[in-house]
Amino acid sequence: MTMLQSLQEFIKRVGLRNLAGPVLIVMILAMMVLPLPPLMLDMLFTFNIAMAIMVLLVSMNTTHPLEFAVFPTVLLLTTLMRLSLNVASTRVVLLKGHEGADAAGKVIESFGHFLVGGNYAVGIVVFIILVVINFMVITKGAGRIAEVGARFTLDAMPGKQMAIDADLNAGLIGEDVARSRRAAVAQEAEFYGAMDGASKFVRGDAIAGIIILAINLIGGFVVGVLQHNMDIANAVKNYTLLAIGDGLVAQIPALVISTAAGLIVSRVASEHNIGQQLVRQLLNQPAVIILAAVIIGAMGLIPGMPHFAFLFLAGAMGGLAYYLIKKDERREEVAEEPVDLAAMPAVENTEASWEDVSQVDVLGLEVGYRLISLVDKAQDGDLLRRIKGIRKKFTQDIGFLPPPVHIRDNLELRPNAYRITLKGAEIGSGEAYPNMFLAIDPGNVTGEIQGSPTRDPAFGLPARWIEADLRDQAQAMGYTVVDASTVVATHISHLINTNSAELLGRQELQQLLDHLAKFAPKLTEDLVPKLLPLATVQKVLQNLLEEGMHIRDMRTILESLTEHAGQTQDAFALTTQVRMALGPAIVQQLYPAQQELQVIGMDKELEYVLAQALQAGGGKAIEPGLANTLLRETQSAVETQEQQGYPAVLLVPGQLRDLMARFLKRTLPQLRVLSQEEIPGFKSIRVTSVVGGR
Repeated sequence: MTMLQSLQEFIKRVGLRNLAGPVLIVMILAMMVLPLPPLMLDMLFTFNIAMAIMVLLVSMNTTHPLEFAVFPTVLLLTTLMRLSLNVASTRVVLLKGHEGADAAGKVIESFGHFLVGGNYAVGIVVFIILVVINFMVITKGAGRIAEVGARFTLDAMPGKQMAIDADLNAGLIGEDVARSRRAAVAQEAEFYGAMDGASKFVRGDAIAGIIILAINLIGGFVVGVLQHNMDIANAVKNYTLLAIGDGLVAQIPALVISTAAGLIVSRVASEHNIGQQLVRQLLNQPAVIILAAVIIGAMGLIPGMPHFAFLFLAGAMGGLAYYLIKKDERREEVAEEPVDLAAMPAVENTEASWEDVSQVDVLGLEVGYRLISLVDKAQDGDLLRRIKGIRKKFTQDIGFLPPPVHIRDNLELRPNAYRITLKGAEIGSGEAYPNMFLAIDPGNVTGEIQGSPTRDPAFGLPARWIEADLRDQAQAMGYTVVDASTVVATHISHLINTNSAELLGRQELQQLLDHLAKFAPKLTEDLVPKLLPLATVQKVLQNLLEEGMHIRDMRTILESLTEHAGQTQDAFALTTQVRMALGPAIVQQLYPAQQELQVIGMDKELEYVLAQALQAGGGKAIEPGLANTLLRETQSAVETQEQQGYPAVLLVPGQLRDLMARFLKRTLPQLRVLSQEEIPGFKSIRVTSVVGGR
C-alpha cells in the first residue's frame, strides 16, 4: 500500500502528460523483446493504422508547418512502433505459423486474404508496388523538399531577422511580438532540418520492410518444413500469406505517414488548410473547367472510347462550371448595390459660417486611389493599425503624444502615390504597390532579384518592387522584404521622428504638463506660469528634440528650468542648463554601455579664434572665411570618425556648443555636438580626430 501511495504521489508531482512520452517509448521498445499474444497484436496493428490516419488528417488541416512542429518526432515514433510490431509479429509467425493463417492474429490474416484475395503471388506484387511508391516516390520527394526547404530557410534567416528589426524600429510591433517572431523563424529552420533527417527514417523503414518480408518467407519455410514436418506446398502457401499480411499491415500505415510528411513540407503557408486551398484555387476559374469538360467530351466521342465515363464526367464538369459562374454573378450583384439618387435629400443652399472654416491638419497622409485598400478595414487594410502602433512607440520613445495622422484620398496624385504633410506642407512622398513587396538591398545581398528598381522612400536605400511569389527568393538572397503597408508606415515613422520638434505644439505641451501634474503637481505649479511662460518651456523642449534627444525625463527638465529660471529667461541659455542636467542620459544615448567615449576634438587655437569671433559677432554668426574652413575641417573629421566605426560626436567648450550645433546641423545632420560640461565625471574621453589640428 505504501508503494502504491508513493507511485501515486510521484505521478501527481510529475504529471501524466510528462510521463506519456517516456512510457510510450519504453512500451514500444518492450514489444521488440516481450512476446505478444495474437489479440494484442490485432489491437496494436489497428492502433497503428488509426494513428497514421490521425497524422494525415492533422497534416491536411494545418495552415502552417509550425502548427505541427512535433511531426518529425511523431515520424520517428511511428516508424519505431511499426518496426517493433514487425519484430513482434515475426516472432509469432515463426513460432505459430504452422497452426494456420490466423496464428498471428485476425488483422494479418485479413490483410493476407481479403486485400490480395488469398493469392500470395498477387500479394508479393502488391507489397513490392507499395514499397516502391513509398520509397522511390513519396519519401524521396518529401525528403528532397525538406532538404531544399531547410537550406532556403537558413539562407533567408538574416533577411527575416532584419525585417523583424525594421518593424520593431518603426513601431509596428512590440518587443514581445518581435521576440516571438524571431523564435518562430528559428523554429522554422529547425523544423525543416528535422524533417530532412526524419525522412530518412521512413526510407529505412521501407528497406527494413523488404528485409523482414524475406526473413519471414525464408525463415517460415525452413521452420515449417524442418521443425513442424509440413509439406513444401503448404509451408510455402501458409508462411507466404502470413508474411505478406504482416508486410502489408505495416506498409499501408507507412505509406499514409509518408503522404502526411509530403503534405507538410510541400505546402505553402496560408491562412487556409489544404482542403480549402484546393477548392479555392482549383475551382476559382470556371473557364478552365469548361475547357477541360470540352476536351474530355471530345475524347468521349472518339470511336472505341468508353463513351459513358467520358461524357458523364464532361457533363458533371460543365454543370460545376455553370454553378460557379452563377455564384460569381450573384456575388457581384450583391457588391454593386445601386444607389437611389432620387431618394437622397436635396442639399440646401445655406449661408457661410465659421463651421465652413477648415483647419490645416498637423499631420496628414494623402493616398492615390489604388492605395485606398491599405487604409480600408473592409478590404483588410492594416495601415491604420500600423499608424496607431507608430504613434504609441513614438510616445514611449520621445516622451509626448503626437497629433493624430489624418488620412484622405487625393485624386490629383498618381494612382500608387502618397504624400505626407506637416501643417499642410509636404515633407515626404513616395509610391507603394499593394499585393507587391519592396525588396530593400541593405548592402550585402548575394544576387539581383527581378523587379522594378526604385529606392526605399524612408532611407533612400536601393530597392526593387517584386511580385509576391519572389518574396522567399529575395529573403534568401539577403534582401529585407516588406509589404506596401510597411513601406508607408516606416516612411511615416521616420518623418515624425525627424520632425518631432515641429509636432510639439502648445496644445501637446499643455497636455503633457497636465499629465505630469497628476504625479508631480508641485513641479508644474512652481514653473508655469509663475517662473516661465509656456512659450519658453516649449522652445526649450523643441531645442532638445531638434538635436535628436527625447524628453521622457521631464522631472529633470522641469527641475533644471525651475532652478535657473530666476537667472535668465533666454530659451537657448536654459537649454544649455537642461542639457548639462541631462548629460548622463545624453551620453548614454550616444554611447550605450561604454566607459570610454571616442570623440572628435577641436584644436585649442581654433577654439580661441571661435571664442573671439563669437564675442565680436554678438554670439550670432561666424565670419565667412572661418566658416568655410571650419566646415571643411569638420567634414573631414566626421569621415575619419565614421571610417573607424565611432559615433560622430564633436566635443567643444560649453560657450561654443550652441553656436556649433546650429552651424553644423544642416550640413552634417548626423553629427552630435556635446559640451565638456555635459560629460559625466565617471566617463573617460579619448580624442580620435581633431578639427583644425593640421
